[in-house]
Amino acid sequence: MYICNFCKQEVEVYDGRVGRQDTCPNCNSFLHICKNCRFWDPNAHNECLETSTAFIRDREAPNFCASFQMKKYDEKPLTSDQDAKAKLDALFK
Repeated sequence: MYICNFCKQEVEVYDGRVGRQDTCPNCNSFLHICKNCRFWDPNAHNECLETSTAFIRDREAPNFCASFQMKKYDEKPLTSDQDAKAKLDALFK
């Protein structure tokens, strides 16, 4: 299952392949962005786990990165702050 970084809704992607101009059918935002990529990590050098990629300034804009792979999600992300807090509280009980 793939989730749009902006609207947090499920997106149908075939084999994880996303074109540079492909958009989310729910919110119409671009999908081929760093924040939707499985290699994106804000704590990594260059914010990317893939070491051979070029620096991309805007992580929310479509780009030409050849290493892009749509990030998979095992479950839908949280829908509200209360859900996040409840799961966090349950973790420490």
